[in-house]
Amino acid sequence: MNNFKVLTNGILKENPIFVLLLGMCPTLGTTSSAMNGLAMGLATTFVLICSNTVISALKNLIPDQVRIPGYIVVIAAFVTVVQMCMEAFVPSLYASLGLFIPLIVVNCIVLGRAEAYAAKNGIFSSIFDGIGMGLGFTLALTILGAIREMFGTGKFFGFSFMPEEFGSLIFVLAPGAFIVLGYLIALVNKLRKA
Repeated sequence: MNNFKVLTNGILKENPIFVLLLGMCPTLGTTSSAMNGLAMGLATTFVLICSNTVISALKNLIPDQVRIPGYIVVIAAFVTVVQMCMEAFVPSLYASLGLFIPLIVVNCIVLGRAEAYAAKNGIFSSIFDGIGMGLGFTLALTILGAIREMFGTGKFFGFSFMPEEFGSLIFVLAPGAFIVLGYLIALVNKLRKA
């Protein structure tokens, strides 16, 4: 499989949110705004790319008995880097995402790609897989966050385009995340079958 196909696979054919339905906890918990969705997606993308690279490079050195704990240690190291950088350079965004940043360590997308792809393929192919899956995740979170923000507060990336009193509180709350995600999954399935 060529690298371009690996890259687009995560964005379209195997989108982690809309197709594989992985990573629902950060998807529903962080997407109250487009900026939160974008930030969470980019943080996860960084971890995916770096952990796929290292795991692919070390796949023959990690014994089978400690394979999963070894992957988690690698992933946790990159999550720690992301967490410290966010806390230092964008503290308001870090505060907004809160507990979800450290939870990237146990995100099934990251661990699943380490096990299903990086442990079985070469370094460059694993990098492209991390980029593709990360961009697909980022795209899904940003779209979900943008829709919730627009219908909930009348804003788009924090910029008002209609008075806030026309927004519907349900879209900012957890039930709104489920409603919007359900419609987006239905739309993606309809488009994939067309």
